[in-house]
Amino acid sequence: MKNPNGYGSVYKLSGKRRNPFAVRVTAGWEIDEKTGKVKQLYDNIGYYKSRQLAMIALAEYNKDPYDIDARKITFQEIFERWGEEKFKNKPINRGYRSAFNLSESLHKMTFIDIRKSHMQAVIDNMNKSHSTKKITRTLFNQLYKFALENDITDKNHASFIELGKNEDESTRKPFDNAEIKKLWDSLDNYKNADMALIMIYTGLRPSELLAIEIKNIHIDDRYMIGGMKTEAGKDRVIPINKKIQPLIRKRMNQEKKYLFLNSKGNKLAYNVFRPDFISLMEKLKMNHKPHDSRHTFATLMDNAGANKISIQKIMGHASQGITDKVYTHKNIEELKKAIDLI
Repeated sequence: MKNPNGYGSVYKLSGKRRNPFAVRVTAGWEIDEKTGKVKQLYDNIGYYKSRQLAMIALAEYNKDPYDIDARKITFQEIFERWGEEKFKNKPINRGYRSAFNLSESLHKMTFIDIRKSHMQAVIDNMNKSHSTKKITRTLFNQLYKFALENDITDKNHASFIELGKNEDESTRKPFDNAEIKKLWDSLDNYKNADMALIMIYTGLRPSELLAIEIKNIHIDDRYMIGGMKTEAGKDRVIPINKKIQPLIRKRMNQEKKYLFLNSKGNKLAYNVFRPDFISLMEKLKMNHKPHDSRHTFATLMDNAGANKISIQKIMGHASQGITDKVYTHKNIEELKKAIDLI
C-alpha cells in the first residue's frame, strides 16, 4: 500500500551499517535554477536496524510530527530542555549547573557532533576534585539519556568517559586526639565546634547531618534516625554517644524542623555549611575538610575495637552480613555500646 503524499518514506542505505534503514519526510520544495524544475527537499528523522522499525518510527512521527531541527540543537539547548523536563519549575540542581558551566567548550557545539574525545577533554582539563569530575560525567550521561529518548542521537558517547583514579581519598586524614581535644576546648568560643564534634562522634556525612530532623531525634534514648545516599544508609539508626548528647540537646528546638539552621531559621544549606567549617578550621589552625570527620569516626571506632558490623550499620555501609533494616531494642542497645567505646 502506497503512503499518501507528504507522509514520508523509508529507504535502505548502501554498505554495511548498524542502522541501514533511513526515514525521511518532505521538508519543502524549491525550483532548480538550471533546469527550472521543482525539486523536493527532505529531512531525515532517524536510522533503524530494520524496515519494520523504520516504518513504525515514520508512523509515530506522522501521529505527532516533531521539529526536525531539534536534531541540530546545541549542547546548551539540550541542557536547558533536559533541565525543564527533569526539574520542572524548580532551579536546576547546583551540582549539575556547576558541571554545565565547567563544560563551556561544548555549549555551542551541535549535540550530535559531540564525541567522547570532546567530553573527555573537559574532564581531563578541569582542575577540580574527583567528585566534581564524577558529577560532570553524570550530567553528560543524563543529557545523552534525554537525547536518546527524544531521537536526537542513537548512541551515548558519554558512557566511554574515563575519570581516572580518585586521588582525593588519599588526602583525607582523621583528626588526631590533640585536635579533638582542641575542638572540645573551643565549644564556648566557636559556634560551629559542636557541629564538627557531632560529625566526629556519629560518622554522619555532612549532607546527612544537615538533613537530620528534630522529630527523628530520640535524645533521651540516645539515638536518631537519618542517613541517605545508599540503600543501606537510608533511614538508619545513628546511636548518640554520651559525650555529644548535651551538644545535640542544646541544638534541639521543637518549633523547628531541622537540627541545624541558617540565620533565618531554615535548613542549613551545604554551600553555607562548608565555608563555615573551613573558616572554623582556619581559626583553629587545622587543615581538615568536612568529610575528614567521618573518616575520624571510622578510625576511632576501629582503634577502640568496635564490632565491624556495628561500624558498618552506624555508617550506612552495605554488608553481606546485614540483610535487613529492622532494628530491635537489642540492636539499638548494641549500637549504643559500640559508639560509647570512643
